[in-house]
Amino acid sequence: MNPADRAAPRLIDDPADALGTVVLAHGAGAPMDSPFMAAIASGLAQHGWRILRFEFAYMARQRILERRQGPDRMPVLQQALRQQVQLERQLNPNLPLFIGGKSMGGRVASLLLDELAASYGVKGCLCLGYPFHPPGKPLQLRTEHLASLQTPALILQGERDSFGRREEVDSYSLSPQIQLRWIPSGDHSFKPTRSSGLSEAENWTTAVEFSDQFLRLLLMSPGSTPQQPQPAARPWPHGQSSTAFSTK
Repeated sequence: MNPADRAAPRLIDDPADALGTVVLAHGAGAPMDSPFMAAIASGLAQHGWRILRFEFAYMARQRILERRQGPDRMPVLQQALRQQVQLERQLNPNLPLFIGGKSMGGRVASLLLDELAASYGVKGCLCLGYPFHPPGKPLQLRTEHLASLQTPALILQGERDSFGRREEVDSYSLSPQIQLRWIPSGDHSFKPTRSSGLSEAENWTTAVEFSDQFLRLLLMSPGSTPQQPQPAARPWPHGQSSTAFSTK
């Protein structure tokens, strides 16, 4: 691996005696330390998971230049995730390994899932708000690879997500290895309507609970598709996590 890749911006939530590592990629428009990414990472860390967030090169440039940068092309994004998985496997060869991400980051992870499962033993994937299609363009689907996935994946989708609403997604052909769970009244970042009586933090908690259940079931039942238990009612976890951050 190029030494420069090791210096890519990273944030690590590293609880003691971690159950496994989740390499978590950010979405197209918000960085790895956005409120959404921070809430999911800290919540999963409270459940015992080591969470590695990293920044794609275009987002790292955006931090430095302080102006918006468009995402790199998909092959560049995919290579960045491959490198992070390779590095994490080298650093922690005995920890179970998972991948995932928010929106675009989850799409990148899902495109590489079967490849990384074969190459590095990745056990599964978390997609937090999958971009099934661009908003307002329901015919421009990004689902072809989802029909043939051989490795378990969990897609968490807001019921109001403009990148794929429930009535749309229910009609798609998805691999039986994909588990789909709905965040009530949620948009693309799981924010609910005021009339729902739910808060954004509550929906983020639900997403953490669903994700934790999925990851734990994969540890207990390797090679099988997890069933869908209901989330336990737990308060939103508070507390500090151990982090390592570099923007160089």
